[in-house]
Amino acid sequence: MWYEKVAQIFKLRDLRNKILFVLGVFVVFRIMANIPIPGISAENIKNFFNQFQMFGLLNMFTGGALDNLSLVMLGLGPYITATIIFQLLTMIFPQLEKIYKEEGEAGRQKFNQYCRIATVPLAALQGYAMLALFQRQGVISGLTPSLLATSILTITAGSLFLMWLGEIISEKGIGNGVSLLIFAGIIADFPNSLRQLAVQIQTAGASQIPNVIIFFAMSLAIIAGVVLVNEARRNIPVSYAKRVRGQKMYGGVSTYLPLNINPAGVIPIIFAMSILLIPSMIASFLGGSSGQIGAIAQSVSNFLQNTWINGILYFALVVLFTYFYTAVTFDPKAISQNLQKMGGFVPGIRPGESTANFMYFILNRVLLIGALFLGLIAVLPSIVQGVTNIQQFSFLVGGTSLLIVVSVVLETIRQIKSQLQMREYETF
Repeated sequence: MWYEKVAQIFKLRDLRNKILFVLGVFVVFRIMANIPIPGISAENIKNFFNQFQMFGLLNMFTGGALDNLSLVMLGLGPYITATIIFQLLTMIFPQLEKIYKEEGEAGRQKFNQYCRIATVPLAALQGYAMLALFQRQGVISGLTPSLLATSILTITAGSLFLMWLGEIISEKGIGNGVSLLIFAGIIADFPNSLRQLAVQIQTAGASQIPNVIIFFAMSLAIIAGVVLVNEARRNIPVSYAKRVRGQKMYGGVSTYLPLNINPAGVIPIIFAMSILLIPSMIASFLGGSSGQIGAIAQSVSNFLQNTWINGILYFALVVLFTYFYTAVTFDPKAISQNLQKMGGFVPGIRPGESTANFMYFILNRVLLIGALFLGLIAVLPSIVQGVTNIQQFSFLVGGTSLLIVVSVVLETIRQIKSQLQMREYETF
């Protein structure tokens, strides 16, 4: 039973210490997320985040650190941005691709070091852009040049500190540190959402209770679907030829190569949302201008704010970026070459180019399911909130946050199970 597993976890001293260490880092993260920089207007912040959806999404990922204008207001955004940029650069620079894919653990450590170094200027640039934008919008005031420089240094240091905390969790705790910190930021607002929902029910009376029941029933169904698709694999059978070395025979075994139905993860949703929201945000900024520019900006803003148009564009962009990002990160030709070098082959398919073509064939069909699934998950929050009129708990019904929460929980559970199994083997 599950409670026996929980009891077993806390009986093992080293595993218990790892979990407590992660919880302690979460406490440090939440403390820093509530220490603001000076010159804040709380009412202006609330109005600003209600007006611009993209900043509301960023605020959710930082656990409210952004709308508090706290020391860690950028969260892990600069580090994640640097990682994505360098992954895309592997397509342009063969030497960087060689470091990332062919030099093993040492190459990955060097690649991660490049990402850490690039995080510093990206954090400083994003911090300056955020503060300048908030100052122009009247969210913050009284930023003298010296205070602005101090604030940028503080914000940059906060992002680097979070990056360090994430790596410390990966090294001394359990699970992926960066993912766990993002997970903590997403669920941090859960108690506040419960309070808001209770106020909403109290205000609306008993008429709101059926909507709440429908909302949570749909949430459970959606979460179950996300878990199912997230764990789904298309297994390609692989056999290895027998090889004789000396007096020993190697190979002759059959295994499989798993292809995820959703190999791109949450990246396509992030890309699509950025592409879709940036024009809307720029149009909103220019909407108050006089003359033809203001009229065009207002027309674009009205066009993009249409629910149906927004949903269709969002769905299409997610599907498109799913194919694009998978093409960047997954190379069937390289996989077929590695299989051939190790004496592996797909039964009934010739090694080399034929194997690569077969993998492309399978990948394109599996990816269609994954891309449509991601597109549906992206637009589900609007659908469910429109049906139930409940704005809280958006991470329960779809989008980037739900995929992150589900992925982190499943991966952490897998690592805990592997730790328990390892100790069972040791005692055996």
